[in-house]
Amino acid sequence: MKKIPTNIITGFLGVGKTTTILQLLKNKPEGESWAVLVNEFGEVGIDGAFLTESGAMVKEVPGGCMCCTAGLPMSVGINALLRQKPDRLIIEPTGLGHPKKIIAILQSEHYEKYIDLKSTIGLVDPRNLSNEKYTSNQNFNDQLSISDVVVATKMDIASDYDECLFASWAKSLPHQPKTTTINHGELPLHWLDENRTVELTIEDHHHHHAEQEIVEMILEPGQKFCRKENKGQGYVSCGWFFGAESVFNFDELFSMLSALTAERVKAVMNTNKGFYAFNVANGVVSVNLLSIDGMESKLEVIDSQLLPWDQLEEVLLSLLIEE
Repeated sequence: MKKIPTNIITGFLGVGKTTTILQLLKNKPEGESWAVLVNEFGEVGIDGAFLTESGAMVKEVPGGCMCCTAGLPMSVGINALLRQKPDRLIIEPTGLGHPKKIIAILQSEHYEKYIDLKSTIGLVDPRNLSNEKYTSNQNFNDQLSISDVVVATKMDIASDYDECLFASWAKSLPHQPKTTTINHGELPLHWLDENRTVELTIEDHHHHHAEQEIVEMILEPGQKFCRKENKGQGYVSCGWFFGAESVFNFDELFSMLSALTAERVKAVMNTNKGFYAFNVANGVVSVNLLSIDGMESKLEVIDSQLLPWDQLEEVLLSLLIEE
């Protein structure tokens, strides 16, 4: 088996990782099949639905850092994708995780015959460089410190000051990565084939969920929905999973998501207007119609503060259209 070119695309919450991967998939060479291993902090797994729509082979590892549990969640996902012999593998770690151990696993003897590890791409929203909440966050800095290429995203909505700040900040990074800026997630494909330049020292790290097993979310007969919570890295999340028979009022759902003040909200929802993907970042709700039919509805809310999940659940249930 030939070695599969593999990239890690990392970055903090809301920086545009999924949007960038979707654009890469859209622009991939004709005739190639790409695979994506996506890891989310939340328990229900939203990004897989976004990426499956693109035609990629997708595996999800929800519930925190995929390299925990002795690397089992990550290895299971990688092995399943490698068996399908993709032309490229992209790995998207959670925005609240640290990709160092992921790189160590990919460079281990177990994968040396199968994976050609290329550049790690670190995404950063240049507007966040003015906010100490981000610049003082250890994960934010660690993710970018191991990136061979650092990319300023969302330049279409950034100011000239943000662009200048990114340029000076990037020059101050000790490892002097290559840098570029992009609009709307349009990262040119050639950046994926940059060679790795960052040498890593791997330290042990542990999370509260490190001993948990991978649990697939399946509704019991007669069960209309379930709810899962997670916490770690100074953040909390709550996710809801509804059966495919549940249909939500689109307009009321959009209003509810617009009113949420959480730092990050993602959802794929079956509505009376079709199956839609909702993405909420920086108070802006983005909506995309998906061609998927018969899928379960999923909603994930992430914030640095514990939110009134019970009240939010009551509102969510009130948006269901009675059969």
